[in-house]
Amino acid sequence: MPKSIRLYLFLFFIGLGLSAIQPKEYFTWFLEVVPALIGIIVLAFTYKRFTFSSFTYAFILLHCWILFIGGHYTYAEVPLFDWIKETFHQSRNNYDKVGHFMQGFVPAMIIRELFIRKNVIANHSYFNFIIVTVCLAISAAYEWIEWWVSLATGSGGDAFLGTQGYLWDTQSDMLFATIGAVMMLLFFSKSQDKAMRHAKK
Repeated sequence: MPKSIRLYLFLFFIGLGLSAIQPKEYFTWFLEVVPALIGIIVLAFTYKRFTFSSFTYAFILLHCWILFIGGHYTYAEVPLFDWIKETFHQSRNNYDKVGHFMQGFVPAMIIRELFIRKNVIANHSYFNFIIVTVCLAISAAYEWIEWWVSLATGSGGDAFLGTQGYLWDTQSDMLFATIGAVMMLLFFSKSQDKAMRHAKK
């Protein structure tokens, strides 16, 4: 296993451990970090069959840390974004929009690398459109999960839902995920291509 992957694993578990120290609510913490836990299990079991580039793993780790921070404080109460809210006279803590941006950005990176290396799509005319569409589907599915959890747990799931009274929260979450996917494809595709070429050497 490369040193970079060992470092990423170390940083993953450091972040997970720190987030678990006296979080705002343990139930909300678990709901927020469970996607990261599922992700690392999937990546571990598939590592030998498909190893992503170090570039992609780095952004997966960044996304996990964003989840850990949101889980520790709850997305509505991350201190830095409370300061931003007060300084710029915003109506809500917008840390959740960072999370949803990454929910589009990182899956786009993962899907793109899978599609290229496995030659999933022969006609590249539809390549980016399909990637963005898949990312939007992932975002919509996550909104369903938030809805179901909130219905099942009542007030216990309110912090997980994190609407903060914003009527269009679900729609804006999906918009930010879409923006994240598009930004990844526009500005990071060449860097990912370079990382994939380097990984083959």
